[in-house]
Amino acid sequence: MNLIWERPEPRGRTAEPTDRGRIVAASVALADADGLAGLSMRKVAAALRVSPMRLYGYVATKDELLDLMADFVYGEIAAALDGGAEWEDALRAVAVATRRRALRHEWFVELIGGRPHLGPNALTVMEATADALSRALGPDGGDRLMAALGVFNAYLIGTVRNEVTERRLDRDGGTDEKRWRESVGDYLGRQLATGRFPMMERVLAGGPEAETDETFAAEVGIIIRGLTRAG
Repeated sequence: MNLIWERPEPRGRTAEPTDRGRIVAASVALADADGLAGLSMRKVAAALRVSPMRLYGYVATKDELLDLMADFVYGEIAAALDGGAEWEDALRAVAVATRRRALRHEWFVELIGGRPHLGPNALTVMEATADALSRALGPDGGDRLMAALGVFNAYLIGTVRNEVTERRLDRDGGTDEKRWRESVGDYLGRQLATGRFPMMERVLAGGPEAETDETFAAEVGIIIRGLTRAG
């Protein structure tokens, strides 16, 4: 299969300069404004002032365009990493940079968590994560590396998806979430009053709380400690 990452771009002079970099930049701007639902090859072509058919010489399908867009975000994540950092700092940097870029490009969460991305920037971020975890686990922890990667990535993807979803609900008024909380409030109160669920009462005592930089950092610390201290 001739993947987009190894397929050369068309050559030739045209009235409006076009290349994959410009196509991706225009696509990212459209998705930032209107989400992936508002993205189409026709709209990208209009933003670049070219015909939609022109784009297909550079990107064969919309799926390829989405792959390029995801790798664009991974490039921003990779740019925030320090290759010389200690392993714990390196893992925190991956987590923080991923969250920040996901909050900047909310559509990104819709593209992660399924099949792995294999663009050069995505591979760079994966390499940095695996390298940091390998150093943390030590020479005898190689058999736990894949499991550690799975847990770290599952936490990271899950938490940024949840935060983006909460932000979207807040922007939309949060009506459905508010109705749900109101509908179960009395039931939960009665259950907690039985005294059978003291830990849940403790957890819920503070009420629902939005994700913050501090809570995210604390959770990342727990995940890192758990992964690197497991026997």
